[in-house]
Amino acid sequence: MSITRREVLKIAGVAGAASVLPSVSHAQTLEKKDVAIAVGGQALIYYLPLSIADANGYFKDEGLNVKILDFAGGSRALQAVVGGSADVVSGAFEHTISLQSKGQEYCSFVQQGQCPMIVLAVSKKTVPNYKSPEDLKGKKIGVTAPGSSTNMAISFFLSKHGVKPSDVSFIGVGGGAGAITALRTGQIDAIANLDPVIGTLLKDDLITIIADTRTVKDTIDIFGGNMPSGCLYTRRDFIASNPNTTQALANAIVRADKWIQKSTPEEIAKVVPENYLLGDVELYKSCLEGNKPGLSPDGTMPEDGPKTALNALASYIENFPASEIDLSKVWNGEFVAKANEKYPNV
Repeated sequence: MSITRREVLKIAGVAGAASVLPSVSHAQTLEKKDVAIAVGGQALIYYLPLSIADANGYFKDEGLNVKILDFAGGSRALQAVVGGSADVVSGAFEHTISLQSKGQEYCSFVQQGQCPMIVLAVSKKTVPNYKSPEDLKGKKIGVTAPGSSTNMAISFFLSKHGVKPSDVSFIGVGGGAGAITALRTGQIDAIANLDPVIGTLLKDDLITIIADTRTVKDTIDIFGGNMPSGCLYTRRDFIASNPNTTQALANAIVRADKWIQKSTPEEIAKVVPENYLLGDVELYKSCLEGNKPGLSPDGTMPEDGPKTALNALASYIENFPASEIDLSKVWNGEFVAKANEKYPNV
């Protein structure tokens, strides 16, 4: 284990520390200050730590110039990094596993959520007599984007209840006002989405919830273990080439995670952009209360998280090479550990 700067100061004394550690400042120099982060639906509470880190200036405090590129869904954000127009994804952890199954090595290095926070619901208008997942066969289900975490969650839910994902039609509706309009106007029969979209639909009495992953208990009941969710992930070679930049990103997100846990809904609502509120600040604050248990308190990964995510993917993706996946390559906890050392309290 490497010795920390604090330990060196204790050993050498403050006066002599500079000569003992002449390269400390150089070692912490950012390899890349300008970083583009791709996200799929930034206004969703799922991505709140990213928004808080940006709005509160935590990225800037770490010496970073972060540009956030917002897309309709997580799969689109991933495409931006694969295509080279972004450096890092703020998205669902399970993408790192599905990418490895296709021969691409991506790794998460800080968590934003400890639950998927995805809600599955049916339209009271087009599916008024819903009784079981069987009733969804032949129906149109709205997801943020095809291939996104919302798509994965509903696919897992259907498969768990004996319904093949191919038995339904997935429609990309985004994570904002467009999703609300799609369900309200009957373009979709069911929806897999997050707050404040779900909160708005509930307020208007348009949906019936059939599965909810906004708390740890509900998540474990559905997935059989802790299911990691929102995180920052990128190519393993990016992390290897830019360890200080990666550390700076982790520092900012951990700081945001902790700030959120200590802040009231009123304080959070004042920080986020006004358009996140969807015209109803009280509803947004209520949604914050409901989702706070699903947000990560400190950026760490639950021990069984990667395995739970792997099991979920293998349960509904035909011929998924689960035995070939190396879970040690999809999560690196070193950066979060150091970030918590730097920011023990916020």
